[in-house]
Amino acid sequence: MRGILIGRFQPFHAGHLAVVRAIRTARAADELVLGVGSAQESYTWKNPFTAGERLEMIHLALTEARIGGVHAVPIPDIQRHAMWVRYVESMVPRFERVHTNNPLTRLLFERDGYTVDAPELVDRAQLQGEVVRRRLADDRDWRSLVPSEVAAYLAELKAPARLALLRTKEGGTSAPTSP
Repeated sequence: MRGILIGRFQPFHAGHLAVVRAIRTARAADELVLGVGSAQESYTWKNPFTAGERLEMIHLALTEARIGGVHAVPIPDIQRHAMWVRYVESMVPRFERVHTNNPLTRLLFERDGYTVDAPELVDRAQLQGEVVRRRLADDRDWRSLVPSEVAAYLAELKAPARLALLRTKEGGTSAPTSP
């Protein structure tokens, strides 16, 4: 069975890795598609990294963790919830199960007949994109929140400086995520 986990992965952090590991270890999916949402967005506070940078982070983290059977696919937004599930289906390999904690994503996929489960989140107080982005912008204790290979890549990208600039430019707040 192939499953799908959709997220923006801005950036790909240790919480994402824990969810991927749990899904693959529990054999909840023989293969897993990571749908990289909002793929057309970059260089904003909410979406600071390009789709290519996020794909690289995912590749680095999964290689370091020796987790196979995962395919990352960029999915640009369409802003049409009624058509969104069909759009996702057209963008990624076939899947049978959806893994999400996003209420709107759950609603849309269940409406279209998919089995949806909510993976257990790890240390949600710290391991969420907004927290990681704030710590990157402040260049304080962010390395502990991402896999080590992702930390090295973020340093190479000069991510703390990018996030500091974007926070200044946009005020450093983000709205709730929706597909």
